[in-house]
Amino acid sequence: MISERRKNNEYQRLFKNVYFWRTSRQQEIDYLEEYNGKIYAYEFKWQEIKRVRPPVAFTTVYPGTEFKVIHKDNFLKFVIN
Repeated sequence: MISERRKNNEYQRLFKNVYFWRTSRQQEIDYLEEYNGKIYAYEFKWQEIKRVRPPVAFTTVYPGTEFKVIHKDNFLKFVIN
């Protein structure tokens, strides 16, 4: 999914900085994009899980980040923007 997202961003000429985030305690965010001064965080899950939240350590350092869970029912919208 990430490679398709990145290809789509390139096709649309949306130049985004991409990252992943992990602590020494193995807390992680699967995929991050920085675009127009804002950070977008994405967590990938196969099943839709209603109560997935970003790690507190992440939200403390990066407040105001938009966080979304990508799953099998909404991945296409993620890939093609």
